[in-house]
Amino acid sequence: MLLMLSGCGGKQAAEAPPPTEATQAGTRAAGSSGAIVENAYGTPVKDRVATLGLLNKRNNITQNVVLRTGESRRIGNAIIKLATCERTAPWEDPPETGAFVQLFVEERATTQEKLAWHKVFSGWLFRGAPSLNAVEHPVYDVWVKDCAMKFPGEEDSPAAAASASSTPKPAGKPLIAAPSPAALPSPSGDAPPA
Repeated sequence: MLLMLSGCGGKQAAEAPPPTEATQAGTRAAGSSGAIVENAYGTPVKDRVATLGLLNKRNNITQNVVLRTGESRRIGNAIIKLATCERTAPWEDPPETGAFVQLFVEERATTQEKLAWHKVFSGWLFRGAPSLNAVEHPVYDVWVKDCAMKFPGEEDSPAAAASASSTPKPAGKPLIAAPSPAALPSPSGDAPPA
């Protein structure tokens, strides 16, 4: 038994695997009772898709990262994991979009240490208030661009949504058309020539 344990302290892999919480498929948020908490309206959590922005400050490259709920993606030495995303219902004001994101980065604490995975950020990011909960890392920045989900009553087809957005809606009071110049009396009081 001792020989087996002494053999466990042998050589370590040159590159440690990413943390298991970064690569495991995510689960829906659970309440204090352990039951899954999900909004009764709109797209189910498992079907939501978020678009996140990722900036590498070293080389100034920005890219869009599209993730489903529970999915993670490795880009360079960073792993982005999306737990869930949410947006306010169309009838709520002000509109807001948010996502629960985790960012893992493979880096060294000192030059003598080996590369290791560190959880840099875990929390909600909001599109309308990016400074509310910001990713504070010297190399990477992550922000929310969109959360693809629908609520009951929203148009299903893109053509219906495009035609509805291009048609101006009345402002409440009807506009009164201005009379044409021919119908206005002349300053001298004479009728305009016909």
